[in-house]
Amino acid sequence: MSASRRRLVLHEDDVGMCHGANTAFFELSKLGVCSSGAVMVPCPWFLELAEAAAADPSLDVGVHLTLNAEKQYYKWAPLTAPSRASGLVDDLGYFHPDVATTRRKAHPEAVEVELRAQIETAYAAGIDVTHLDAHMGCALSPEFCDIYIKLGLEYRLPILLTSTIAAYTPNDNLVGVTEEAHARGVETARTSGFAIFDAALQTTWGRPRSKPAEPAYRAIIESVKDGLTFLCLHFNAPGELELIEPRAAYIRTEEYDVFRSEDFRSWLLAQDLDIIGMKPLRDELRAKLPAEKGTRTG
Repeated sequence: MSASRRRLVLHEDDVGMCHGANTAFFELSKLGVCSSGAVMVPCPWFLELAEAAAADPSLDVGVHLTLNAEKQYYKWAPLTAPSRASGLVDDLGYFHPDVATTRRKAHPEAVEVELRAQIETAYAAGIDVTHLDAHMGCALSPEFCDIYIKLGLEYRLPILLTSTIAAYTPNDNLVGVTEEAHARGVETARTSGFAIFDAALQTTWGRPRSKPAEPAYRAIIESVKDGLTFLCLHFNAPGELELIEPRAAYIRTEEYDVFRSEDFRSWLLAQDLDIIGMKPLRDELRAKLPAEKGTRTG
């Protein structure tokens, strides 16, 4: 490992969402250009990921705490089958498609029960859970951040939080969250012993199909500053994704192609970066916390 002051987690969000997301995660993890991922437990391809993670301890897998189902036709529902009165589901029993609705309607008690069920299901399926993060940022929003931190402490797992909401670039789903509201959660997490990320960068969602992908990702890597950075990527092998989100599938599949290309991988791995997974951060956290705070040790 280099002595770089730039620590970077190369992370795949949305693992388990579909077969192509899992395929990309397995391949890029072996190639050394994906250092961790997080699985969406309520999604259809969770079991494929869980089986592989249970069989291969080198895979660094967290839980992508899921409170939304944003696709038009490809949907998932809570594990806990809550009533409509819980505010967690739409009229058909699926998660709401957008974060704003969940923040406005979902009862925190129902959120906690559901998120706990997702973590417990991941453990029951044999995953050595390395961390928690939030699909679309919902679980770390001010309405639910105390629950997010509580679960991180209970399971002794690092959580993804950045020092400011501006530094969390997937904040496009968190419209209206103020720096003051975000800072309260950050202070609680920092005081509790969690490492706070300096930045969370993400997939180039706004890139038009006509613009080559590789220069955009080189620019992201080159923009990483000293400190601890989380890069939220969404690799996906082609196949069923083109049916799930036909207008935007190319963003994920071209991202996958960039990171698996030999030229880009050689360039990336030669950069002055410490590419780390979430397991080291879990080890650091557990060294700080007394064992009795958690129900899991592995």
